[in-house]
Amino acid sequence: MAPSALSLCEIDAYYGDSHVLQQVSFAAGEGRLLGLIGRNGAGKTTAMNVAVGLLSPRAGAVEVFGTDVSRLPPEQIAARGVALVPQGRRVFRSLTVRENLSVAARAPVAVGKTMWSLDTVFEMFPRLAERRHQLASLLSGGEQQMLAIGRALMSNPRLLLMDEPSEGLAPQIVADVGRTIARLKGEGLSIVLVEQNIKLTLELADDIAILNSGRVVFTGAAREIKVNDAIVSQHLGVF
Repeated sequence: MAPSALSLCEIDAYYGDSHVLQQVSFAAGEGRLLGLIGRNGAGKTTAMNVAVGLLSPRAGAVEVFGTDVSRLPPEQIAARGVALVPQGRRVFRSLTVRENLSVAARAPVAVGKTMWSLDTVFEMFPRLAERRHQLASLLSGGEQQMLAIGRALMSNPRLLLMDEPSEGLAPQIVADVGRTIARLKGEGLSIVLVEQNIKLTLELADDIAILNSGRVVFTGAAREIKVNDAIVSQHLGVF
């Protein structure tokens, strides 16, 4: 059986004395999209920070494609083919679009995977091609989100973590982001999607994990939620 792209096993994580993640376990299958959902403050972003090494867990293990990376620094985890599209985009505002992309360029870890380059990113996001010499600070919110995704792709990841990619965007731009994610999933990229937009998540996800107050309260196929609104209503207070 092929290993999971990402596995968190019984993770305990703290910010100071605050016990944010409590025995959190979930796995993202290779070539599949896992939707990680939960109320604000549930621990979703913390889980992503643990996965990429920005926050060390006090207990538990993180595995990437079957290899334990629990105590590795972020740059070594990234070198294993993991990329993060962070919440709030965090583009380099004083650099141009082209410079933002070029600074993240890395050869792919796995042979035979799609090779991302300036040309392929510009093909996916024509608006970035048009603005390649423009400072990132002058881009719209939607364009900055495209840039954040493109920058992550330039590292040629095997696993892409996306933290609230639709946050603060107009509905049409959210639809564009959704189509982009669907295309990446269709090309076989393993994806973990953290989203408040439940409708978007259920449209895209193969599997779902729900966090509530720092604990996993549901894991299963997305289709289970699509036919049982009570699951989401119980844990998220929607529908």
